[in-house]
Amino acid sequence: MPNGLPEKPRTGGGRRTLAEKALITAFADMEIPFQDVDSVEIAWHGHYFRYFEAARAVLLRQIDYDYPQMRASNFAWPLTEAHVRFGLPLRYGQTIRVWAGLVEWENRMKVEYVVNDAATGARLTTGYTVQCAVTLDTWELQMVSPPALLDRLKRYL
Repeated sequence: MPNGLPEKPRTGGGRRTLAEKALITAFADMEIPFQDVDSVEIAWHGHYFRYFEAARAVLLRQIDYDYPQMRASNFAWPLTEAHVRFGLPLRYGQTIRVWAGLVEWENRMKVEYVVNDAATGARLTTGYTVQCAVTLDTWELQMVSPPALLDRLKRYL
């Protein structure tokens, strides 16, 4: 179990796991709070992206390119795409482990996510987000990732 991620995909026999695809991975553990759930104590679907963001922030801090460092490098990285595949519901009080893995970085930043039950390891949800670099002064879209990101990733390549 490299980095704590399951070695084999749970579905679709030939698919590679996040641990196999990602340049680097990180995770965030969290408990589903009461304010995130509906009347049957299931987390509202819109909150899943907050859980993804928590793991993505840990990943970005790991490479020293969190949002303050992005700003300092004169780039913003707005989200351009987001996807979630709901498997099993996330429930009030449940502790989850959200894995984030950087799977694309040359032209855009694509981060894939796997959400597991922290106690059992069961896969609950998967998803991904895509972010593209733009300059802060003109908001010009960068067709390749800027050196501010690529230089930080050299040690992982």
